[in-house]
Amino acid sequence: MRTSEAPFGTVLTAMATAFGPDGSLDLAGTRRIARHLVDHGHDGLVVSGTTGEASTTTKEQDGEILAAVREEVGSDVVVVAGVGTNDTSTSTWLARQARDRGADGVLLVTPYYNKPGQRGILHHFAQVVEAAELPVMLYDIPARTGSQIAMESYVELATWEPVVAVKDAVGDLVRGLRLQQLGFALYSGDDVANLAWLAHGAVGFVSVAGHVCGDQLRAMHDAYTSGRPAEAREIFTRLLPAIDAVMGAANYGATTAKAGLELLGVLDNRRVRGPLVELDDDEVAALRAGLVAAGLL
Repeated sequence: MRTSEAPFGTVLTAMATAFGPDGSLDLAGTRRIARHLVDHGHDGLVVSGTTGEASTTTKEQDGEILAAVREEVGSDVVVVAGVGTNDTSTSTWLARQARDRGADGVLLVTPYYNKPGQRGILHHFAQVVEAAELPVMLYDIPARTGSQIAMESYVELATWEPVVAVKDAVGDLVRGLRLQQLGFALYSGDDVANLAWLAHGAVGFVSVAGHVCGDQLRAMHDAYTSGRPAEAREIFTRLLPAIDAVMGAANYGATTAKAGLELLGVLDNRRVRGPLVELDDDEVAALRAGLVAAGLL
């Protein structure tokens, strides 16, 4: 549930985007993914993130995806739009579109590839935040972007009223505590660390594995926050084979998420856009084994 402490809800997944045989947007399939997630433990969704293959979709397509998901899930589910790119003008355009198409907030990743330095990162963030006029979740994932937001920059960002949360994929738990001391709501951005982040004060998750185990993530979150840590640990332990299967493949993310949705019958295919390639039959078999071991199939 969305609260001042958890401004974007508690259990979110960075959802995949469905594609047709020719690589076109499959909005009906994307709606099915959104509905599946909401029906299985989620109170929030992130569209046009890494798992949504946003680096391969056009600005206009991002708007179509957001509008379709917003219409599918209604106003009671938080919908966050990924607007981070390595081009400030593109990100500001996407931020305005997100606002106009009904997003509840935006996910803003550090500019990738360019490696602009801390002053450049703050300059980029400032323009996107101003354009969005929405609550902002920063996304810190240096393994993908090549840059990390410095603590000194977070001190500055904490004074920006719209910037309310951080999706952390840095993996430094003590650093996460310091971010919370600055006033940010912290969301786990790494499924293998979800339980550890709860123990360190995170309000929830932005998951990839949630495509296949949303109910279990919800149960783990609710058990921990209701004072039943042993039960939460048991749930997480049972999920480990599935988390390993979803997050352990070379092309984990969109490829494993879509294959998992195919195994669950949500999609009838596992198509991705290049440069990703869909899982082959051996990789799907390994994914299936992980889901079976976790009791999900």
